[in-house]
Amino acid sequence: QVHLVESGGGSVQAGGSLRLSCAASGRTFSSCAMGWFRQAPGKEREFVAAINWSGGSIYYADSVKGRFTISRDNPKNTVYLQMDSLKPEDTAVYYCASRAPYYSQASRYDNAYAYWGQGTQVTVSS
Repeated sequence: QVHLVESGGGSVQAGGSLRLSCAASGRTFSSCAMGWFRQAPGKEREFVAAINWSGGSIYYADSVKGRFTISRDNPKNTVYLQMDSLKPEDTAVYYCASRAPYYSQASRYDNAYAYWGQGTQVTVSS
């Protein structure tokens, strides 16, 4: 079992920045691909970014490409999402997700992920 805890959400004005962190429990973090997803009110959950076990393969949604950066620190069992140039349409609950241990390839699809955090709210005002 992998337990994920997100932090770093909050309220910011358009054009501002936030850095989300996701701390994972367990000893298999470095073998797992990780992802960030988000869900806005009244909308379905959508893919934001994903990173493979080593950080050598990264995917972004077109809507965040060039503004968001995903990274990971395996010794710290943590994955990050640096969000710059935030827009009101980025407002959502952001979820960290982990693939099962030894599933090391990044994926854009939420059904590829076995474990999910509780979510952290990001609100961007205009």
